[in-house]
Amino acid sequence: MNGKKKTVFIFADVMGKIYLKNIRLYAFHGCMDEEEKIGSDYVVNLVVDTDLSRSSKTDQLADTVDYVSLHAIVKSEMEQRAKLLEHVAERIITKIMDDFPTVTKASVKVAKKNPPIGGNVEEVAVRRELKRTELNLD
Repeated sequence: MNGKKKTVFIFADVMGKIYLKNIRLYAFHGCMDEEEKIGSDYVVNLVVDTDLSRSSKTDQLADTVDYVSLHAIVKSEMEQRAKLLEHVAERIITKIMDDFPTVTKASVKVAKKNPPIGGNVEEVAVRRELKRTELNLD
């Protein structure tokens, strides 16, 4: 290589995932009148992708996505009645993206336990995912 040294820069982000599993809530979602009056049990599962490289070194809450705050978002959005689980799930992931700029992807599954659909069904569920690159930031 005729005596010349090359400098190579390597940039790496240490991405990670934060999981909130089986968040149990009682809410009043659904299209039927009885669902608005008596409510149902729900289970929410959340996964967010974010860079954990700084927080893994500093051990500081300010350097990560606080899972207490994530739980508060889920709880707050579940408290607001909606007819469709799709709508609730979309509100959850949109709020997470709005509140946490370091989150690159959020995925949520909202499940209604024992839905009133006239059959022996353990749960119905909706899963939504949003990548920051898909957001319209105009």
